[in-house]
Amino acid sequence: MADFFQNGVITTLQKLKERPLGELEEELRAFAKRRRNIVLLLPALYSEFEGKAMPKIIKELEKADYLYKIVLSLDRADKEQFRKAKEMLSVLPVETKIVWHDGPRMQKIYQDLREAGFPVDFPGKGRSVWMTLGYILSDTSAYAIALHDCDIVNYSRELVARLVYPVVHPALDFEFSKGYYARVTDKLYGRVTRLFYTPLIRALKKLVGERDLEFLEYLDSFRYALAGEFAFIRTLARGIRISPTWGLEVSMLSEVYQNTSVNRICQVEVMQTYEHKHQELKKEKPETGLIRMAKDISKTLFRVLSNDGIIMSESFFRTLLTTYLQESRIAVEKYNALSLINGLKYDRHGEIEAIEAFVEALKQAEKEFIDDPIGIPMLSAWVRVRAAIPQISERLISCVEKDNEEILNG
Repeated sequence: MADFFQNGVITTLQKLKERPLGELEEELRAFAKRRRNIVLLLPALYSEFEGKAMPKIIKELEKADYLYKIVLSLDRADKEQFRKAKEMLSVLPVETKIVWHDGPRMQKIYQDLREAGFPVDFPGKGRSVWMTLGYILSDTSAYAIALHDCDIVNYSRELVARLVYPVVHPALDFEFSKGYYARVTDKLYGRVTRLFYTPLIRALKKLVGERDLEFLEYLDSFRYALAGEFAFIRTLARGIRISPTWGLEVSMLSEVYQNTSVNRICQVEVMQTYEHKHQELKKEKPETGLIRMAKDISKTLFRVLSNDGIIMSESFFRTLLTTYLQESRIAVEKYNALSLINGLKYDRHGEIEAIEAFVEALKQAEKEFIDDPIGIPMLSAWVRVRAAIPQISERLISCVEKDNEEILNG
């Protein structure tokens, strides 16, 4: 059983007992009747339809009839793969649309955004989520938007129900909900969070002044800040910028912090354990996997803090490196003890090797940040895009509708 302890500056909604899922979903159906319509955004590569996770997700969502709409953000798919994905989703009980990013109509919209000065030349999950949000926000009937990854092999639709519940319940006042869970099988996973992100945040807390400590305390309050599961209300989503890099989650938390009150932000335990594909950590390939992720997260943090006026000198970065090392070593001791008492495998040597790789990622992030403090720009909030291209909403709706109709009609 989870604890009910509240710490940090945001509300934590733990899973204290096994509440019947049907009971939870019945409440969500009642909220939907009050026009609290929920859209589920699923970012996926076509390759995920060929694995075990996506068929299970679709099977589970067949019973999620309280949803207003499901929108699949489909990347790296040709026309035939788009058609196959559409067929697989046809069993779902609610309106389902696919945003086909590789299609000629969507590519034309990307080109028009480039010509209008928007930086859309960085393909990946961040850009796909951003463009799909633009399509969803074009429907003013949507009240809340939820998002989760599509590589969860032990998926249950309870994840969606618990994730959206805090932002659609009329007796609650949350605008943003962040999912969290344990990444554990016979050993602990989540190395970037455990050994890099959290120690780095705590090292930064020791270095910055009182003004920025509040923001770092907020980031440190999330139990799984790098989780890809979150939900927010439409009015908040339309003003959020998104990073197209691995810094997506950190940039999202920063944007939410800037656009609403911490009293309207919560984190919710969406499932007891979470199993998905594991990114590799290869020191000889620093531009891939977990090392690339750690570098992008670092640069995102540095840019967020520098935007607030923090001066990051050479001495600042030297101190940050040594402080991070100390915090990460403390983390190793904690997780070693946690593993021992629970009878889990714990590769202490491997954990220390991971920290050494993260140190190199941190050094590289420092160098790239100093050379280019702005770096890859954030994707603009959709309120700004609409100001620049007034007909963008109508064009997105038309593009998605025509793509989905044509693929059904052969």
